[in-house]
Amino acid sequence: MSYNTFGHLFRVTTWGESHGPALGATVDGCPPGVALEATMLQHWLDRRKPGQSRHTTQRREPDEVEILSGVFEGHTTGTPIQLMIRNLDQRSKDYGNIADTFRPGHADITYFQKYGLRDPRGGGRSSARETAARVAAGGVAREVLKALVPGLRITGYMVQMGPHHIDRARFDSAEIDRNPFWVPDAQAAQDWAGELDRIRKEGNSVGAMIEVTASGVPAGLGAPIYAKLDTDLAAAMMSINAVKGVEIGAGMDAAALTGVENADEIDMGPDGPVYRSNKAGGILGGISTGQQIVLRFAVKPTSSIHTPRASILRDGSPAEVVTKGRHDPCVGIRAVPVAEAMMACVLLDHLLLHRGQTGALGPLGQIAAPGP
Repeated sequence: MSYNTFGHLFRVTTWGESHGPALGATVDGCPPGVALEATMLQHWLDRRKPGQSRHTTQRREPDEVEILSGVFEGHTTGTPIQLMIRNLDQRSKDYGNIADTFRPGHADITYFQKYGLRDPRGGGRSSARETAARVAAGGVAREVLKALVPGLRITGYMVQMGPHHIDRARFDSAEIDRNPFWVPDAQAAQDWAGELDRIRKEGNSVGAMIEVTASGVPAGLGAPIYAKLDTDLAAAMMSINAVKGVEIGAGMDAAALTGVENADEIDMGPDGPVYRSNKAGGILGGISTGQQIVLRFAVKPTSSIHTPRASILRDGSPAEVVTKGRHDPCVGIRAVPVAEAMMACVLLDHLLLHRGQTGALGPLGQIAAPGP
């Protein structure tokens, strides 16, 4: 069985392929009465769409989203919301030479091993083109979050390209939307542009690290065991094409810390607990603490490259592969809006789960300040 749906109460099913006539998402479980129009979703799709700079694929897709159901007179009805995005700039002929060849590092070979066939046109279902549907669904989730938790903010950005890291001392959130890399470091964005030009001209690609934060998240979201907030966030990010690792808070670096260094000490503030640090990344025991949620994930280099690589044909005979077509030299760039969308979907899902169990959006276990 092939799973194309994620979420518990807020459920998203994506459909379509890279070179099919259209792709989209069916969003079920959206509360009724939320203001929603296609223009609200289009803003997020415009951030993700290809061809916006020389550093991404030059496939030209307007990525215009259509709402086919679930909305009446500008508000959600509580019924399934059907979203569709038409494909208008396919060049399937670019993939004719690999119809019987497996691309190293790509899902071609595993799709064939599972299904006995594959769609070689742009990767078919395994293409990052599928993520446009997630961004549209994430736009729906953002509008509901805006209504339920007005102060919640989700921000994604690149912190590493290949071996190059941002300088945290130069971190400036205002820079994120000013450069094509979504980098909060103006100097890094300038340096990386030249580096990526060199990699692209060599017919090569490079990986990246993305960080996503969510501030204003209420304490109490998640569950202790099988619906941990961090479990679902990690699964959501791992489901994005080319992601090979996810960490939350201190993440892998926690292995090098002592208990003294890792434990986030707690004080009582005027409005509740205040933590002196955030090694936990805003989640303890699978449940949100009320701190900022901090998550990072690694994106591997794009597998479709112009540099010849050794592989095999379907009959097992050896072959040399050069992938033609239009591809991202660093697919991590366009993963930023996708990651934000997945964060929005998971957080809304857990808000609805929390409301379903406790009957309220706020945590029941309020911690009171000590008396005089």
